[in-house]
Amino acid sequence: MTAAPLMSLTWTDHLTGRQGFLVVDRLVRGVSSGGLRMREGCTLDEVAGLARGMTMKEALHYNPESRYVPLGGAKGGVDCDPQDPGAYGLLVRYLRAMKPYIESFWTTGEDLGLTQDLVDRAAAEAGLVSSIQAVYPLLDDEAAARRRLAEAFAVEVDGIGLDELVGGCGVAESALAALDRAGVPYEGTRVAVQGLGTMGGATARFLTRAGLTVVAVADIKGTIANPAGLDVEALLAARDGYGAVDRAELRPGDRELPGEAWLSAEAEVLVPAAVSYAIDTANQERIGARWIVEAANMPVLPEAEELLAARGVTVLPDVVVNSGTNAWWWWTLFGDIGPDADEAFAHTRRSMRALVEQMLARAEADGTTPRAAAHAIVADRLPVIAERFGWYR
Repeated sequence: MTAAPLMSLTWTDHLTGRQGFLVVDRLVRGVSSGGLRMREGCTLDEVAGLARGMTMKEALHYNPESRYVPLGGAKGGVDCDPQDPGAYGLLVRYLRAMKPYIESFWTTGEDLGLTQDLVDRAAAEAGLVSSIQAVYPLLDDEAAARRRLAEAFAVEVDGIGLDELVGGCGVAESALAALDRAGVPYEGTRVAVQGLGTMGGATARFLTRAGLTVVAVADIKGTIANPAGLDVEALLAARDGYGAVDRAELRPGDRELPGEAWLSAEAEVLVPAAVSYAIDTANQERIGARWIVEAANMPVLPEAEELLAARGVTVLPDVVVNSGTNAWWWWTLFGDIGPDADEAFAHTRRSMRALVEQMLARAEADGTTPRAAAHAIVADRLPVIAERFGWYR
């Protein structure tokens, strides 16, 4: 996984001078998969790392018995605050510029800073049929597949869309698999979550319902903590569109703390589910948790991960942990599962648990980290995928 990407480009908006990026790491069957993020300070190197991660996520979910066949990895990024008044217009112009690639070989969707509804609206305004239209020629029955995915996106569970929940279900199952392997009971296990948006909120919900106690959550306003446990459902109901919690809805025992207080919360499990590069060589010293479960993309810097591993903190890597959302899209579109919440959650749990257990067993056998084990699994699978389906690097 050290080869240069197939394609890397930088786009400059003619109105604002802001930049956007697209990196296609590789194509499988002529198509790649990877979301589009929007954040102030996004860089080409960041997008390249994410694209490489998408190649890994696709390969990790390869199952020769499934209808879903892994695609190549890609990623898009726009350097802009998503709350900027001009962000939507910039998004439309970016997608219009990327139209030839989206029509031909890049399937994309929501990522950090963007929702799928916003991506879909902007894509339509940019003249696209769909943000995933490049995959349509690979489908046996395009009309049925598109209808199935649309029905799945319309499903809600307790007022939250299924598309928002499946990713958190996968993250939670990853954490539970690690606890089970270590023989740690769910009851009494404490969790701190950074980010209560799509991924973080769903993860907090699933972990709470499994019996764990969420003692701290962080949003853009700071950290909310309660050593006796937070009311996750009440916090979810009090969120705005960007995952920020209305502090007027906090209970008497809930405390407001500084933004990075979640790092040092007395918890066994930390879930960084917001931004990349959240844990660095300096602030990793504050972490007392036993596991870090990477719900966000690239939240732990490699140098910080080395220091954490040296003192016994296990990092469950993003390429495995948060891969459930991407896989769910394709499981549904290709017809491995139907537009049903129970079926989606069951399939996600089985797949994620099997993948995490394989990764942890490989790490133990090789005497290495889970991330290195995940890379080794990918290295084993990529030649098989290439031989069967072909790719371009």
